Amino acid sequence: MTDTNPSPAIQLRDIHLTLNSDAGEVNILRGLNLTIERGETVGLIGPSGSGKTSLLMVAAGLERPTSGRACVAGQDITDLNEDKLALFRREHAGIVFQNFHLVPTMTALENVALPLEFAGRPHAFDAARDQLETVGLGHRLDHYPGQLSGGEQQRVALARAFVSEPTLLLADEPTGNLDGKTGDHIMELLFDLHTRFNTTLLLITHAPALAERCKRILTMADGNIVSDESAS
Repeated sequence: MTDTNPSPAIQLRDIHLTLNSDAGEVNILRGLNLTIERGETVGLIGPSGSGKTSLLMVAAGLERPTSGRACVAGQDITDLNEDKLALFRREHAGIVFQNFHLVPTMTALENVALPLEFAGRPHAFDAARDQLETVGLGHRLDHYPGQLSGGEQQRVALARAFVSEPTLLLADEPTGNLDGKTGDHIMELLFDLHTRFNTTLLLITHAPALAERCKRILTMADGNIVSDESAS
């Protein structure tokens, strides 16, 4: 039966995140509240140090909030242990970082197949091959990351993020290490894949023009959301 009233893709309630440093405790997130509905595209902007990446890390279950509740893809992930968080990410979240995070000793095909193999999915390499062809890398399957350009490595990272057809894609400055033309191509791929899979997209970027491609733009400052607007 189809769920006629699905829960939000992301629901963060009164999220505080305090980390220890040499100078003492640092308040990163300060009572943050955020709801993102399923299928939304949301651009997240703000100065360095405002808490953007920390918000993404909490939503991905990669950082546990000091207090507050994080419900993602209909599941309260706040108190899950590391094994259950890993399972949650494997089933629901695709994550793309600025620095690619590919396994250097694995080929492009092996990198993309890896999450499916961890999940025990059948035909992992067939699915990985199809996804690499989708991002235009069908001719680079057996190349290692060190043999690929930055743009090609990010396309591998996108293929890996989408190969399990996640409900949520979290992208942290995915074009930050790329030249303008290559970055534009990566963004075209990202939004095309979002449309194809109806994936909820949270995109961190320093580029207002990229954020404006999303339907909604959030601005962060000092550990909280200070602006929430629909893109024109």
